[in-house]
Amino acid sequence: MIVRFGYVAMSTIVENASPSRTMTATNFQKLDDREAAVRRLERIAEENLRNTLRLLRHNRAHDVHLYRLSSKLIPLLSHELLSGWDPFPVLEQPFRDIGDYAKEHGMRLSFHPDHFTVLSSPREEVLRNSYLDLDIHVRMLEEMGLDERAKCNIHIGGAYGNKETAAARFVDSFKRMTPRIQRRMTLENDDKTFTARETLEVCEQLGDVPVPMVLDIHHHQVNTGGDLLDEELWTRICRTWANQRIPPKIHASSPKSEKDPRGHADYVNADQVLTFLQLASQTGTPKLDVMLEAKMKDGALFRLMDDLRQKEGLRLLDQATVEIL
Repeated sequence: MIVRFGYVAMSTIVENASPSRTMTATNFQKLDDREAAVRRLERIAEENLRNTLRLLRHNRAHDVHLYRLSSKLIPLLSHELLSGWDPFPVLEQPFRDIGDYAKEHGMRLSFHPDHFTVLSSPREEVLRNSYLDLDIHVRMLEEMGLDERAKCNIHIGGAYGNKETAAARFVDSFKRMTPRIQRRMTLENDDKTFTARETLEVCEQLGDVPVPMVLDIHHHQVNTGGDLLDEELWTRICRTWANQRIPPKIHASSPKSEKDPRGHADYVNADQVLTFLQLASQTGTPKLDVMLEAKMKDGALFRLMDDLRQKEGLRLLDQATVEIL
């Protein structure tokens, strides 16, 4: 099994390359000249996009083939203060540069909209804002010229007192979205509410779309729902990826501490990751992509590769890829 590792948004190694610089709504309102304030937002967004391209070049130098884009590329884009603002024409070239570079070098890019994007919510206002946020994320991928292999990953959301009803509401809300957004979506189990099996069951209910499942092995560790992460569960998760042109993806991180088992540690425990990879390999999974959600970002990825180099049962193929033997 071929396993590629990636990291999330920021680099702890490349200096002065944040893709998430922002401006607060309060500071925006303090500027008397609205037009000048909007231009400033566009300049910040362009810098974020240029820094994203810098990080992709950094990734290529270190053979990192997958990367999660920052959701904060364009500050305040969905804020009511900026209603009617369309920065995409101004940012057309930097978006295109990112997409062209990713396609040229075979990089897998994705987004993970934040926890305010909740399709299980009973509140129409929350649902409306969630639809807007997902549309923005998909629009950014489209502006990059990336096809539907570039995904947006979300959680099911809250239970609101009744998990079964919330799951049904999620399914209904999902089906109300346009196909261009539906085809970009993946679902991930969370660390408090919807377990891996429950998330998988929702993906299977949406089988006519279809929606692949991203397994988070850390979330499963703290929210098992009584289920073992065994060959049966993983095989079913893999089936949700059957019609995709990309390998299944998982998220991996390690608990911050015994007192904070849900928090993410700076680095990733190599033995924990390897245990799952060996399970996945035994089921016949040919390829797998692993997004690391460690606080030290690419630094954690490089340390994990150093740790894996000392392990038996695998061999390194490049600086961020291994083969499980």
